[in-house]
Order: sequence, then C-alpha cells, then structure tokens
Amino acid sequence: MRIGELAERAGTTTRTLRYYESRGLLTVRRDAQGHRTFGEEDLRLLRQIRMLRDSGFELEETRPFVECLRAGHPEGDSCPDSLEVYRRKLAELDACIAQLRSVRREVGERLARAEVDAAARSPHGPEPRCELTGRARPRVDEGETA
Repeated sequence: MRIGELAERAGTTTRTLRYYESRGLLTVRRDAQGHRTFGEEDLRLLRQIRMLRDSGFELEETRPFVECLRAGHPEGDSCPDSLEVYRRKLAELDACIAQLRSVRREVGERLARAEVDAAARSPHGPEPRCELTGRARPRVDEGETA
C-alpha cells in the first residue's frame, strides 16, 4: 500500500509517517517508480505506536515495542526491553500521582484555612451548611421564608 493509504488506515498523516521513517521506526520499501510501499506489518507497528502514544509514552519509548514486533513476536510488549519501558513508565506515573496527591492535600488545607478565615470575617458569622450535602445554604433574610 502507498503512504496515503497507510496514513488513512492508521489514523495519522503522511507527514507523521515520514517523521517516523526519519526516526527509524518505519522501514520503507520503494517500488519501481520510487514510491514508498508498506504492508500490513507496518500498519501493525503504527497501531502499536499510536496505542502507546495515546497512553502517554514518548515516541522514543515506543522503539522497544516496535523492535519486538519486527523481531517476529506476536505482541510488542513480549520482549524484555518493552517490559522495562513499562516498569519505568509505571514508576514515572506513580511519582506524578504522589506529587498530585501532595498538591491536592496542600490546596485542600489552604481552602479549609481560607474558609475559616472568611467565616470569621463575615458580619453574619459562618455560612449555614446543608446537613446532607455539606454545601452552603442561601441565607434567608428577616421576613423571608425558605
């Protein structure tokens, strides 16, 4: 198949395919007229790359999976180098999650302090809270009914 058809079937652009070629992720064959030609195996490699990229992997991190498929393995993640990339990515994700939890905790503490400070400064005292949702209830002024 030609580059346009491969790009369409892989859900990408010809420009991306040329870039992958320049990075050595796609091996290009040429027909007698010099046109790039690709096979089903190339589509399989591109689907592996796209799945990994959609999951947050950098392009270079996809290389061991591509090489694993090129070596004839049924899956790109059945080789030791691919498994090592998975391990590194999980460690990276765990570190990000820990950092986000820390930031969330800090923001929550700041919010709690700010709410206490705001309630103390309010001329009407703290906002009434709904017992079921914990959300502030609108104030009812004198003479109004809820």
